[in-house]
Formats: sequence, structure tokens, C-alpha cells
Amino acid sequence: MFPINILLVDDHKLFAKSLAIVLDEYPEIEKLYIVQNLQDLDRLLCEEKIDIILMDINLGNLGSEDGLEIAADLLQSYPLIKIVILTGYDLPVYRYEAKKIGASGFLNKSISPGELADSLIRIFHGSSCFPPENKEVIIEELTETERKILQLISTGKKRKSIADELYMSERTLSNHLQHIFEKLDVSSAVEAVTKALRLGYISPL
Repeated sequence: MFPINILLVDDHKLFAKSLAIVLDEYPEIEKLYIVQNLQDLDRLLCEEKIDIILMDINLGNLGSEDGLEIAADLLQSYPLIKIVILTGYDLPVYRYEAKKIGASGFLNKSISPGELADSLIRIFHGSSCFPPENKEVIIEELTETERKILQLISTGKKRKSIADELYMSERTLSNHLQHIFEKLDVSSAVEAVTKALRLGYISPL
């Protein structure tokens, strides 16, 4: 068995240190590299043999993109590297996006050390690790504009203000809202925001 080299991208120093201590107990895992500066990411991937990247979604002040966006770019540049989303935000839309971009797994940070190590070893050998799907949750993909509208509504902005900010007429905004209601199977803006938060369309960050 080849030892596994893992790269963690996470802005929480205490979590990173704790994970390093945990994974050090497993002989299958050779080294955990930690990146808390995105400028070091490409350099490490070029200089070191990385088998698995553990990527958080909320990267705080590390950059303007979230972990899913960075993961998608990395998979384009390094298609042989396996990426696992390791996050505290275990929401249906995030899991859906992780699968869509080609991630090898989606794990909750509440996972036990043993389960995490076992999952990483299985992923290294070609398996994928995602939570069981809730058959009652159907992801009807929203467009970027629809997501932005929902985010703005959740801040309490009025329709006219949102329409002005997005450079569209109020009638166009109403059409977008109707599409959002249909996709989320709701009948009001309040219901739409509530469901969007639960699914992960509106960031809880």
C-alpha cells in the first residue's frame, strides 16, 4: 500500500492542527500538508505529490471564491487529484454542487477521526464518499441570477431596490421570482428564502 499525502485547505488553524494530530496516528497517511494561503496552493501541488485535497467551503479571508469554486478550478488543472469537501455546512445544494464538479467525496466536519481516515483511504483506492441522499429533497438548480435575487431578498431589500441593483425592470424581477417559486415549490418570498436557506442556496455564512 502506498502512503497517502493529503493537502488541507482550511482557514481554521486550530482545526488544521487537530486534524494533523489525528491523521498522524494512521500509517496509511504519510503527511498532511496545510494551506492557509491560496498563493501557496499551486506551488505545493507542483512541488509535492498530493493524492487528496481536503477543501473547506467557507475559506474566510483566504480568498474571494468559496471552496467549491476553487475545487472546480483545481479539477480542471489537476484532473488526477482527488478532492474531498470537508465542511461544517452539510447542505443538499453543497453536496449536489460537489458531485457536479467531480469531487470524490463530501464529509461533515463532525465525522469521527476513524471514519474520516477510513473514508480517505477508500477514496485513495478509487471509491467515492457522499452522505446518503434524502429522496424527499429534490434539487431544482437555480441560475446565478435567481440565487442573487434570493440573497438580496433575504437581506430585506424591497423589489424595486433589487431590480435597480440588478439592472432589470420590476416585471423581469417578478418573472424571475415566479420561476424561483416554481423551482422551490413555494408560494411566497418568505417561503422561498426559508427553503433556500435550508437547502443551501443562500449562504448561511
